[in-house]
Amino acid sequence: MTKYLTPEGRKKLEEELEMRKKEMRLKIALIIKEAKEQGDLSENAEYTEAKRQQADNERRIMELENQIRTSQIASFVKGCGVVQMGSKAKIKCNGEEQLFDIVGSNEADPLGGKISNESPLGKALMGKKADDKIKVQTPGGEKEYTILEVK
Repeated sequence: MTKYLTPEGRKKLEEELEMRKKEMRLKIALIIKEAKEQGDLSENAEYTEAKRQQADNERRIMELENQIRTSQIASFVKGCGVVQMGSKAKIKCNGEEQLFDIVGSNEADPLGGKISNESPLGKALMGKKADDKIKVQTPGGEKEYTILEVK
């Protein structure tokens, strides 16, 4: 299954990758160097922790490189009035209005108002326009949403 990113999401991943490759690697290397200078590495907690940080950083670098390599940038047609990747959808459910950015699964942050195009709500919104009503199965049962606005 193809994973999609918005242009902004891809930029964020590339910035994190750059930071981890340059700044984090250098910082961790200095910590390891200082820990080695303390002598016996078998009982050196600073050295052990620095090696763990190094492994975590390298694992994250590999994840980021894979996400960037295997994801596609979602195309976005401005002003078409239809929910798509990169859209902002204002919806209403049970009298409460919410605004969501539709993003790829790698960028999702529901508490920050970013929902994945692969989430149940995101899937239901895709291709819809203002005044459309959708029904979504949630853990609390089926809910009906009205799309108020698409930007």
